[in-house]
This record gives sequence, C-alpha cells and structure tokens, in this order.
Amino acid sequence: MRKGATLSCQRLRADFHRKTIHMSHIYLLSPSSAVRDKAALRRGVKRLEAAGHQVEVDADALNRDTRFAGTDAERLAAIKRAAASGADTVMTTRGGYGLSRLLPALPYKAIAKSIDKGTHWVGFSDFTAFSLAVMAKTQRVTWAGPAVVEDFGALDGVDEITNLCFDDLMTHMSEGTGWRIGKDDPTAFSAQGLTLWGGNLSMITSLVGTPYLPAVTRGALFIEDVAEAPYRIERMLTQLLHAGILANQKVIFLGAFNRFTASPQDRGYGLKAVIAWLRAHTKARVITGLPFGHVPTKVLLPVGQTVDVAATGREVLVLWSHDHTHAHHH
Repeated sequence: MRKGATLSCQRLRADFHRKTIHMSHIYLLSPSSAVRDKAALRRGVKRLEAAGHQVEVDADALNRDTRFAGTDAERLAAIKRAAASGADTVMTTRGGYGLSRLLPALPYKAIAKSIDKGTHWVGFSDFTAFSLAVMAKTQRVTWAGPAVVEDFGALDGVDEITNLCFDDLMTHMSEGTGWRIGKDDPTAFSAQGLTLWGGNLSMITSLVGTPYLPAVTRGALFIEDVAEAPYRIERMLTQLLHAGILANQKVIFLGAFNRFTASPQDRGYGLKAVIAWLRAHTKARVITGLPFGHVPTKVLLPVGQTVDVAATGREVLVLWSHDHTHAHHH
C-alpha cells in the first residue's frame, strides 16, 4: 500500500559471485482470460529470449472462447501440456478469470511431479486459485510472481526489481526478499517457521469453504487486490476473520490495493481505515508495503514455503531456503 518500497532481491544476493545466466526453458500458457494485447505478448517473448531463455508458447495460448482463453477442456489440456513440458518455468500470459472453473479437474499428480522435477509455476491474480489448490491438494510450492503480458510485455520495459527477482528464480538463487515498511508498522519482531501463502484477496475468499483452500496454521499471509473499493476489501477480510482464517496467521503482508474509485459515501473512509480495522481485529502483525499486486514492481514469493520473518527498524526481511518443492501447512 506504499509506493517507493526498496527491495532486497539484490541485497540478499550481494555475497554471491554472479554466474552467467544459464538458458532456461520457459513455457507460456493462458489458463484464464483470453489474451487481448497480442503485441504485449510478442514483446514479452522477445525480452525473455533476449535474456537468453528458450521460450515455448503453448499452441492454444491465443485461443478465445467468449472471455476465456479457450474452452475449459482446452485450457485444462494446456495445463497438462505445461506439466509434461519439462520446462524450468511455467508462466501464465495473464490473469483475469477462469481457473476457478478448472480446480476439480486439474491434473494434480502431473503438476506435483513437474514441481518435484524442478519446474517453477509462476503467476498472479487469477493464478492464486491454482497456487492455493495445488498447495492444498499436493503440498507443493508454486510462485506468486509476474505474468508475461503485464510485466515482460509492458510498453515502457520490464521493472528492474521484477526482472532481478525473476532472474534470481531462474538461476536458483532466490532465497528471500525485503522491503521498507510503513511508519505505523511493527518495527521489532521476528518469527521462524511460518508458512508463506496468499495472493489475490478476491480469489482467496472465493475458496473459503472449499477443498482448495489450504489449512494453514502459523501463517504468513500476503494479500493484494485490484479495482476493489476499500469497503469491499474490508468485507472480504471480515469473511477471513469470521471463518477463523486470520486467527491462524502470525503476520499479514499487505501488497498493492489499487485502481479503485472512491465513493462519496466514504466520507474519509479508505485503506487506512481498513488497515486500522484489521489491526484491531487480529493478533497477527500487519505489515504494509509489500511490493506485489497489480503494479509493475513485483517480488517473487514461494506459496507454501516455510519462511522466517524479521522486522528491524524500517525494513522487513522474509527468508526461505532453497527447498522449493514441498509446502508446509499442517
């Protein structure tokens, strides 16, 4: 919720001798909404190739069936092809809506097998449904991170921090992130062995009461959303509160909540009021400023990974190990 966050993708790897980036095999698919900006997709592919990666675009990535990137069957088939591709990274072209329809039929065993063999599944927004379902059903780690069209295909270039964090994942050097926190955030605390999980708040709340929401205790929950008015954000948080989910979190990281229109009804009620309400109703530490969401600067976050969290002064660090396959949420 704050701009100007300073990131530590670079800082955490400062002690490493940087190797030449090895060529990674990246598989791109469209499991949600149809790609409208084909030029942005082409730009994204070119930039990834220019960085030395081998990019494979799924045969149906540009399909359209009304608002979706193909029928449910076609999008499921694309996920199966991605799982069988042997790629280092599977990344979505874009978010939107559509994965919720596919959750009962996802090829969970094939996805888990691909992760065990080293494939990183990366995306955000609608991809939250996929990540949390995979975590709940297979206890495997996926990554909240960039999408091709919005990030690598951006007209004014790829955000430097997003690029660096993605580079760290490609070179197997991703082991944490950090940022400057808000002036009202807790400044001196640490917690070990938390389960990092979360994503888009609308998608998380849509999974409450389903088998696709992981049962997380000692959680580090991160949330973001787009085009949702503050009262709607609070209403979703009340659902997580009343469902007992917030009570199981030790820390809540707030990413970007943007692109909404204020209402005359609000009379000064806004995101600050939502944060104050959240702090009053949960024992979890609430940390703002997470560089993640529908914004250019995105850190990459391993969904389901065990992490250590430490806030000192005006910064918070979230650290994880190199074991990026199995989630820990029981």
